[in-house]
Amino acid sequence: MRTIALLGATGSIGRQALEIIDAHPELELVAAASGLQPIDGLAQLTQVGGDLTELLDRAEPDIVLNAVVGFAGLPATLWALERGVTLALANKESLVAAGELALAAQRRGGGLLLPVDSEHSAAFQCLEGRTPEQVDSLVLTGSGGPFRGRARDELEDVTPEEALVHPTWSMGPKITVDSATLANKGLELIEAHFLFGLPYERIEVVLQPTSVVHALVRFRDGASLAHLGYPDMRVPIAFALTYPERAATPVPALDFSQGLVLEFEPPDLETFPLLALARRAGEQGGTYPCAFNAANEVAVAAFLEGRLPFLAIASTVGETLAEVDGAAARDLDELVEADREARRLAERASVA
Repeated sequence: MRTIALLGATGSIGRQALEIIDAHPELELVAAASGLQPIDGLAQLTQVGGDLTELLDRAEPDIVLNAVVGFAGLPATLWALERGVTLALANKESLVAAGELALAAQRRGGGLLLPVDSEHSAAFQCLEGRTPEQVDSLVLTGSGGPFRGRARDELEDVTPEEALVHPTWSMGPKITVDSATLANKGLELIEAHFLFGLPYERIEVVLQPTSVVHALVRFRDGASLAHLGYPDMRVPIAFALTYPERAATPVPALDFSQGLVLEFEPPDLETFPLLALARRAGEQGGTYPCAFNAANEVAVAAFLEGRLPFLAIASTVGETLAEVDGAAARDLDELVEADREARRLAERASVA
């Protein structure tokens, strides 16, 4: 029996995780948290809002599934890593913002960090059992979102409703907008750097419009391994919760007998500059990734509320990154302060 604390129980990942847990008797949900929606009776311990680490202290789970959206998921990430509790991480923003601090916490705790993002779960599976010197490079894939193929001047008047119609995945509003701007690929790029210890120049992003290929790894002998499957988050969720058993899911296997065309193309960095901004922030290091994440969260919220045009999301992030000092954070308090300052600057930029 594995006991699970599910953080972000009412979101897209949380709802699908509940389906996986219900289908596997060896998984027991002992604690659940949501940001706003009531979840009474969902688990032995439930919490709406508040300090997630207090809930985790009471629950003492075997696995923490962190599906909280944004920087707010960071304390739970550090709680699990410090204590050696298996962390199934769907909250990419906490690793983006606190990569060095999180890795240091994992070294102290010694527990498992299992990515739940489909791309990083795929990369983890392709890399498992391989030594670093065998690996040439990693390729992360993305659908390109609802605006793939459009020119920049065609995006000036897009609405939140248009941005929230994703062509292949069903996700929450923040990550769906991030997919439309390619910020999500930027966050995943930084996350992959910390997860797999690869330098940024050895991590590539390509578009694969059907979302069938989730990641590829190139090896030094010229071979590449790819992870393929239908775009369904129940697969990486189940992989993380039942690792290393690889339990069954209701997701069908790909049917190659009917013909399967795999198309790849480079991202349009001129139309979607957030991917390049994320790469630069990652390469600069320090708290620049934290600032990128904070500014993007502020700008996306303003766009969803109708206060900011779609194209201004990227300009808000760019202006924020140009103003922060990016100094490395020695502890969580300094990181929180860097996040707060980036948000202040982004709020100012978004109304300028």
